[in-house]
Amino acid sequence: MNSILDVVVRSLCVYFFMIIAIRLFGKNQLSQLNAGDVVLLLLISNAVQNAMVGSDTSLQGGLVAALVLFMVNFIVKRFMFSNQKFEAFLEDEPTILVKDGIAHKDALNKVKITKDELEEAIREHGVDRIENVKLSILEVDGSISVISEDEKNKQTHYSRIKRKNKRKYLR
Repeated sequence: MNSILDVVVRSLCVYFFMIIAIRLFGKNQLSQLNAGDVVLLLLISNAVQNAMVGSDTSLQGGLVAALVLFMVNFIVKRFMFSNQKFEAFLEDEPTILVKDGIAHKDALNKVKITKDELEEAIREHGVDRIENVKLSILEVDGSISVISEDEKNKQTHYSRIKRKNKRKYLR
């Protein structure tokens, strides 16, 4: 097979493998990266680099692999925008964690977030207790959104913060 075509096919295979792997391991893994996650990403990128370019370690092979990854990502994003079934396959639905001050234990178990981690995330949004949360959602990108109500002014507040220091969800 042509060297360039070989790089294109290999890059496409690796791209789709990574998309499926990320989908299977869950959205809560996307929010922030800790040191172990960074090491894992570096090791994965090193491991799949050879799978993408094979024996072609030239500049041209590397640029072709990068170009294929950019192009397929662009196409996948466009296809997700126009095809809801494909989007649903790649991205999970947002998960309601708290509604009207009540934490949903089944949802927390499903996404592997402890009550302590939920309380920490809620405090990061400036809300002191779960009981003061109207709605808290684990979004598809792994961030936690919080909607609260200011009891004094009866105003609704919405905030969405990506945490910088991600906690390990599996203990």
